[in-house]
Amino acid sequence: MPARLIESLATTEEMAAVFSDDSLLQAMLDFESALARAEARVGVIPESAAAAITKAAVASNFDSAEIARQTLRAGTPGIPLVKALTERVRISDAASAGYVHWGTTSQDVADTAMILLLRSLRAIFWRPIKDVSMLHCAIWSDKHADTVMLGRTLLQPAPPITFGLKAAQWRAAICRGWKRVSQRLDTAMVLEFGGASGTLAALGTARSRCQSGSCCGTASERACRALACISRRPCGIDGGAWDLRRQPRKNGARYFVAHASRSSRGSPNPVARDVADLQRCRISGIPLLRRLRLRRRGVYLMRSRPSCRACCREHQRAAGGWQAEWAIIATVMQLAAVALASMREVAEGLVVYPQRMRQNIDATRGAIFAERAMMMIADRVGRDEAHQILEQASTRMIATGRTLDQVLQDMSSQWGGPPDLPAFDSPEGYLGSAEQFRKRLLNDPE
Repeated sequence: MPARLIESLATTEEMAAVFSDDSLLQAMLDFESALARAEARVGVIPESAAAAITKAAVASNFDSAEIARQTLRAGTPGIPLVKALTERVRISDAASAGYVHWGTTSQDVADTAMILLLRSLRAIFWRPIKDVSMLHCAIWSDKHADTVMLGRTLLQPAPPITFGLKAAQWRAAICRGWKRVSQRLDTAMVLEFGGASGTLAALGTARSRCQSGSCCGTASERACRALACISRRPCGIDGGAWDLRRQPRKNGARYFVAHASRSSRGSPNPVARDVADLQRCRISGIPLLRRLRLRRRGVYLMRSRPSCRACCREHQRAAGGWQAEWAIIATVMQLAAVALASMREVAEGLVVYPQRMRQNIDATRGAIFAERAMMMIADRVGRDEAHQILEQASTRMIATGRTLDQVLQDMSSQWGGPPDLPAFDSPEGYLGSAEQFRKRLLNDPE
């Protein structure tokens, strides 16, 4: 679905569809349907009730706008949703209507629905990450393994590197970041199912493990499998409902956003910031065919008071925390998709000008090789005196407009050197282990 005009810079069509009213409504209904089927299998509710609930749990059967209006008064979408679903089931099977939402609570519905929406993001986020890191960065690195360019320290010109190394560093940063957020996303895939106080007391004996010691017979485990959620522990059994601690989503969804979506701090950051800087006047080495769009809004949202409050729980069911978190996570996830889509657009339109990069090196008149010259002179007069000589030479170079090589030749008597210094201003001769590092990063980016 198309994004609303006011959200056009904050989401993509694909992400707008993921977090649309119908999508969220269907996710909540999927929870109710899966719960009913799971409870029927362990004998908590009749099979006929599960069938009736599943048949009715289709988003098109409901008025999402009306549910939204009632949510504002109820403080949770679970209450109006359950009422509407109950009435829908009653139309076809009055006896089954009483089994809707059996043994669970509105918090379980809302939290699990969000997790179901987050689950779909892995594929959406992975596609641009794969294109940028696995395809474009790897190609640039190999193609420009010998393309010299200015290094920069504190944004100032520094000894040379290769663009191949820079591209390999970009790829490694993206790969490492994606591995972390992917792992965190896995931990967030946990079913929320605890009932009113997180104890599942309403389910009676069905809440416990089956006699074999396996979790396969519990309603929570069956619901988890029905929703295809991934958990490393029995959902809603060991330690109670995770909403009471809020850690899976705090460390999962929020960590996922922090590392994968922040255009100014996340995984795309090394590429975005470097490319933006390389477009600057008198630095230019990578003009773009397409516009680079940086996103900072997500950072501010994640640092906002509501998102911080969402991690602070009051007793068994918090008063306002998750409501603030719900909208913030949805917004930041969509910003994440925009940042990643923009980064792929940049990657597809990036053009490298090796000649311009070489000109940038030459424009420093050898200043970036001061370190190399100092080490050569230090062999004769020691490091401290060599440092002083280079400071004087740099000052004269700036004042006279001559090259560092020319100035040092004039000053050769101060350090007892020959009138002609060995060539020290060749960028190819001062790359150190750049190529070894480049290959290592490509072969093992983690």
